[in-house]
Amino acid sequence: MTELLFRDDAYRTDCTATVTEVNERGGIVLDQTVFYYTSGGQPGDRGVLTRADGTEIRIGTTIKADGTVIHVPEDGQPAPEVGESVTAAIDWEFRHKLMRMHTAMHLVCSIVPCGVTGGQVGIDKSRLDFDIGEHTLDKAAITDALNALVAQDHPVRAEWISDAELDSNPDLVRTMSVQPPRGSGRIRLLKIGETVDLQPCGGTHVRSTAEIGPVQISKIENKGKRNRRVNITFAA
Repeated sequence: MTELLFRDDAYRTDCTATVTEVNERGGIVLDQTVFYYTSGGQPGDRGVLTRADGTEIRIGTTIKADGTVIHVPEDGQPAPEVGESVTAAIDWEFRHKLMRMHTAMHLVCSIVPCGVTGGQVGIDKSRLDFDIGEHTLDKAAITDALNALVAQDHPVRAEWISDAELDSNPDLVRTMSVQPPRGSGRIRLLKIGETVDLQPCGGTHVRSTAEIGPVQISKIENKGKRNRRVNITFAA
């Protein structure tokens, strides 16, 4: 199992790692990594693996397949050897935008009192789909409330609970179509402030809401009788 260093420190940008596998398609498995893999609507990290001789292997994305974290090289990259030591470094600008966006999406969840039916994190635009029922959404009102929470500089931190604790608090799960992964015995929660937001999430986030910067709801789309898509962009 690859040790997921980003779980404990989303701001760590590099690490030394050992290649444990290179699969038939060239995917690279490491014993530990700072690269977040695609999950929960957040894209996998991209970056560079640097070999001892200085040769660079550009990583286009990171995924998880059959329980294994795979660093997927861009086309035409050299292949490392199993047992080789490399330095793994993420594209920090790309990751940090995703951290800011993902945290902003949690704030939107705290503002819109409806179940989440889907979502996607992006560096320029993100979206959340809500089952609104009889509720109505106002773009300007959500934008104002969102930026107020950003400006209040709430701390953002991770907490862990057991599977049993989650079972006894089902309202923590906001997503209607996807349940948090179980089986490891514990579930990671993201907590914003004392009362702003608390829900299961394995993604990477900023340390405080002020780090998000100005954001806006760019569009609210009608995706069905009950479903509304809320699009989020950076305002500056």
